[in-house]
Order: sequence, then C-alpha cells, then structure tokens
Amino acid sequence: MVANTTISTVSTVNVNGLRAAARKGFLEWLGATAADVVCLQETRAQRSQLAAEVVEPAGWHVVLEPAATKGRAGVALYSRVEPDAVRVGFGAAEFADAGRYVEADLGRVTVASLYLPSGEVGTPRQEEKERFMAAFLPYLVRRRAEVEAQGRELVVCGDWNIAHREADLKNWRNNRATSGFLPKERAWLSRVFEEAGYVDVVRALFPDEVGPYSWWSYRGRAFDNDAGWRIDYQVATPGLAQRAKAARVERAESHELRWSDHAPVTVDYVPM
Repeated sequence: MVANTTISTVSTVNVNGLRAAARKGFLEWLGATAADVVCLQETRAQRSQLAAEVVEPAGWHVVLEPAATKGRAGVALYSRVEPDAVRVGFGAAEFADAGRYVEADLGRVTVASLYLPSGEVGTPRQEEKERFMAAFLPYLVRRRAEVEAQGRELVVCGDWNIAHREADLKNWRNNRATSGFLPKERAWLSRVFEEAGYVDVVRALFPDEVGPYSWWSYRGRAFDNDAGWRIDYQVATPGLAQRAKAARVERAESHELRWSDHAPVTVDYVPM
C-alpha cells in the first residue's frame, strides 16, 4: 500500500457471531459492498474456526482479533488495501486480550473497530463495562492528540453499547434504568464528544431525526415494529467528521433476510 491511500467509505457492523453471519448472508453483503473498510464486532471466533472465504476473501486484507476467551467478543477489520500498521488494545491490561479494540493505519486515516462491553445492571458485567469506559476515555484523548499531531485523522467504529440521546432508541422511557441508557453511561459518551472533542458522525448528519436505529432485539417483533436502538457509531476526529457527506443504516428488507441483530452503519467521506 502507498502512503497516499484514500479512504472514502467505511462500514461497521456487529455480526453477532461471524460463523453464523457468514452462513446467513454476510459474505454476500461483503461481496456487494462499496466500502473501503469494514469493521466487525462480536465475531466470537478464532481464525482456525473460520472458513477460508471468511478470513481470506478475494480483494480484502483481514485483521482478526479474537478474545482469549473462546466464544466471546472479538473484533475485526476488513480493508481493500494492506494496513500500514495495526495496533491491538488501548493500553489497559485487563482488556489486552479481550477482543475489544483494534485499529489500523490506512494512509492518512486510522480506522478502529470497537466492541464496548454490553453490561447488565447490578452484575459484574456492568462493573466491567464501567472499568472499560474509565480506561478508554483517556486513550481517546491521547490518540486524538497523537494522530492530529501527525496530520492524520481517526475514526472509531463499532458497537458502543450506549444510546446517547432519547432519539437514539424507540422505547427510551422504559429503558432509563437499563444498561445502555443509564444516565452515567450517556454522560460518559457526552464526555467523548465534548471533552475529548470527537464527533458522532451519523448524528451530525442527521441532527434532528429519530434514530436511525442499528440494533433490534430478536425477541418479539422489535424489527418489524422498528423498536430499535442506535448504539453502533462512527466516532471521528473533527477533521474527518467534516468530510462526511452521507450516511445510511443498511437495514434488511425483512426479518428473515437479517444476518445479524445489528445492521451495517455506512458513511461516505470526501477522500483525504
């Protein structure tokens, strides 16, 4: 890859298990996408468990970062060009091999895939989520300063597992005590945008719209009723966010055609 590689379209999706997604339609989607980079979360698979067409698809370079605990978490990056550099984790020892964060330098843009823990109120899972958040925010501050000092940009794509605003989930009144919409979680995400200075790219493009949702529970008729959550974000440094010209959630046409409980969130940027 040459240093002046341009990135114009980035897509992110929680695949809810890469092996299952590959069987249900992920590979067909990958073959049709115009994205230059695709970020995956919750892959839940080791490389040895995946078919060759998943880890070595024609035309793609694949960075797969599974969790040390089999069957949990896992992130990946698919890019049309070979990354200049790849970094795993964000310096927190507890999450070093948790399959939660990987980033790749692609020309003047660093693209990261993030799977922030989901949490559950009153359980150790929520405590884990809060420890992750406490460690990750200082990293975001530091990384923004580093990439901007290099004349570069950063976008952190993934399942952030927090709906920031009331407009980001259908049934917000009933979820005010639910992990993913807790006041302290929403306040933390506000700090990412206000103190650390990152931009929620999709919300910036659709400031007054409800949604667009990117996750719908498999339970009940959430998808059919569009009772969703917007928890999958592209969070970018301001310079890159200003170059975003269009965004879309690639929602399946029907419940039966879904290959994950999430839908890809895709953003088109003016190339750098």
